[in-house]
Amino acid sequence: MRVPARRCWGPRLSRIVVRGWPSCQWRALVGLGGASGQENSRDAQVRKKPPWRVLFFGTDQFARETLRALHAARENKEEELIEKLEVVTVPSPSLKGLPVKQYAVESQLQVHEWPHVGSGDFDVGVVASFGRLLSETLILKFPYGVLNVHPSCLPRWRGPAPIIHTVLHGDTVTGVTIMQIRPKRFDVGPILKQETVPVPPKTTSKELEVLLSRLGASMLISVLKNLPENLSNGRQQPTEGVTYAPKISTATSCIKWEEQTSEQILRLYRAIGNITPLQTLWMKKTIKLLDLVEVNNSVLKGSVVYHKRSQVLLVYCKDGWIGVRSVMLKKALTAADFHNGYLHQWHQKGSPAEARQCRFHTLRLPTEKRKKRTRCCATVH
Repeated sequence: MRVPARRCWGPRLSRIVVRGWPSCQWRALVGLGGASGQENSRDAQVRKKPPWRVLFFGTDQFARETLRALHAARENKEEELIEKLEVVTVPSPSLKGLPVKQYAVESQLQVHEWPHVGSGDFDVGVVASFGRLLSETLILKFPYGVLNVHPSCLPRWRGPAPIIHTVLHGDTVTGVTIMQIRPKRFDVGPILKQETVPVPPKTTSKELEVLLSRLGASMLISVLKNLPENLSNGRQQPTEGVTYAPKISTATSCIKWEEQTSEQILRLYRAIGNITPLQTLWMKKTIKLLDLVEVNNSVLKGSVVYHKRSQVLLVYCKDGWIGVRSVMLKKALTAADFHNGYLHQWHQKGSPAEARQCRFHTLRLPTEKRKKRTRCCATVH
């Protein structure tokens, strides 16, 4: 069943009258103001129930799982949840494109490259890990607004890297929030659905991304099944407990041996190690640490020691030892190779001064490099 309504495609919301929903209530649902006297909008059909016409915005693996669920729903002709599905993604230097584009092309979905969004009519927009602010004009093109699949329990970890910061700060509980987009600011709209899950011990951000992407995709489908009611039952985010998850800078990957505990360093590795290697300074050379492990050994404090039995380098930090299985110095080296090719000759000399030189030190980056942003695991949610 379709109900005639008036919809404005300009920057302000015109009078929208849906049976049972006065225009003032509808504007409150959308959360954007509009001049009720504007009558130059064109006629449109606002649906009160599925199947929906959906425009999806996304980029990475997290977003790909959401798109996969939407596509599966469109292919399910018995349920009739999705009638039309198109995709907006951002340009990529790769010929294959980002994961969302790859999946869309494989599934023969129409793809638009931002800022182009096509000219078709849609009922609702869906954003997952897109990384671009949508204008008020664009949001108002959708009668039901734009939904966002965000991998945290908002208002905790607003911003582009919530999964990374969940792991980095040792959170024991996380979740997914389905919220409604607002213009000009990320992750501040009303919550339509929120579920929590425990964070598995010692999980990496990549592993947690897989878990949350599946949960988020399932939650989105649940919201779409009864979209008007879920929108009317949306709740504003709490003003307390707000935290932010900024993009990870290059400086974040530099281990601070004198300041960070072994647990903090291992969390840092699990949070960003699959995106950018952790870095340190050895003999005035930058070394990337490729594989870190937890150890319980107590050896000579303050130097780099090779543990032959476990084949790891033991590096002392603020409160204990970190194990390193491989490094990058000109090329990738195992701990044994690094010890035999570089460390062994220094330890043979036995001088305390030379031993101090042989330690790993904190790498201090120049200001311009410290500000450089790295690619995030889940770009912007």
